[in-house]
Amino acid sequence: MSSDGLIGTLRRALSFIHSRHRLQFTRRDQLEAWQARQLRHFLQHVLPKSRRFKDLTVTELADLPLMDKATLMGDFGGFNTRGLSLEQVLPIARQAEDSRDFNPTLGDITVGLSSGTSGNQGVFLVSALERQCWAGILLARTLPRHLLPRLLCPWRAPLRVAFFLRANSRLYTTLASRRVDFRFHDLTLGLEASLEHLNTQNPDVLVAPATVLRGLAEAALAGRLTVRPTHILSVAEVLESTDADVVQAAFGVAPQQIYQASEGFLGYTCEQGTLHLNESHLHIEVDWLDAERTRFQPIITDFSRRTQMIVRYRLNDILRVAETPCACGRAERAIAAVEGRADEILWLPDLAGLQLLALYPDVLRRTLLMLGATLQEYEICQIGLHWQINLLTADNHADLCLAVSASIHALCAQQGLQSPMLTFGHWQAPPIHVKRRRLKLLQLPEGLPCRY
Repeated sequence: MSSDGLIGTLRRALSFIHSRHRLQFTRRDQLEAWQARQLRHFLQHVLPKSRRFKDLTVTELADLPLMDKATLMGDFGGFNTRGLSLEQVLPIARQAEDSRDFNPTLGDITVGLSSGTSGNQGVFLVSALERQCWAGILLARTLPRHLLPRLLCPWRAPLRVAFFLRANSRLYTTLASRRVDFRFHDLTLGLEASLEHLNTQNPDVLVAPATVLRGLAEAALAGRLTVRPTHILSVAEVLESTDADVVQAAFGVAPQQIYQASEGFLGYTCEQGTLHLNESHLHIEVDWLDAERTRFQPIITDFSRRTQMIVRYRLNDILRVAETPCACGRAERAIAAVEGRADEILWLPDLAGLQLLALYPDVLRRTLLMLGATLQEYEICQIGLHWQINLLTADNHADLCLAVSASIHALCAQQGLQSPMLTFGHWQAPPIHVKRRRLKLLQLPEGLPCRY
């Protein structure tokens, strides 16, 4: 092993040990004290290295303005400590996408493209040190105890990981080592192209978007896939209960979740099956969406990053808090669900026609779930007061349209909303590498204020 390889291995190991054994907070005050120390160092010593913040004296995080993807992309060079412009890095990312060769870097910097599900594709930068630390953190937070010997014991076979995503990255392949047999499966080639390779590898850990996991589960139930993973992780999409049920039926394992975005490693599922925010490495401000404080948009500051500044960055995600503390005892905030993106909230007038009220993704999903197996797939696009609903069923399409219409009208009456105008069509499957988005707000109804 080269000296660089040895150093990388040691960094991953130290990051793993630190995250798994030292950053296990069971009291909220201990966690917040740790965050305060990390933020203080970050604000004083890291933030001024970027052009955007070099002339600022910042003692409190709240003194800084909010940012989002548009802000980051509008001053890309200002938000990184290497002074790299968008014009320098974007050709590298696009060349990797076109060639499907994700190995090239800019010095020690990995350049990647976000998937752009919100319509705005972003670019992220990660250094070699950050990649190695990320790999240790991810394994520490997501690997169950029964697989640790495969990672740590040299006399055991290496841990086999199969990873499905639209694009690979040097960030992900940092997981590969003598103890981890990491194989990337390119979703742009289609699912069928991976089945033979997957059977040959026979992975212990299967990582893929929810729709891909369901496709693999259906292939297993049909006898075309013989793998028996003991740990399954859903990434990149909302994991719905219908998908999770099919995956568990096929493999005998309940899928867990990784909440990961180009903005960072945001959350993980604990041994009790609860999704926790990764607050030992991030500071997360809560922007509540409702008076009951059940849903919020997270505003994140990643004090563990040293290359690209993610500071008071408002994510476009909707998180629903868990109603009770998790039995695992972790102080990191427990999340009942990542419901979707803010642009998946649909809006309708109240009965008086005075304001628009939010219809949250999870509420609408649960309503349609009650229709049972006859509703196989759906997509709802809102343009003003009109909803275009595309459906897939093995039964009578016209009957399903009537049932969906009745369910939506009943939900609107229950929520005190005016019903939208509905038209129906037939659902068409998107390419396998495109993220599933069942709800799309294309245009708000005009003339009324919104109230969450």
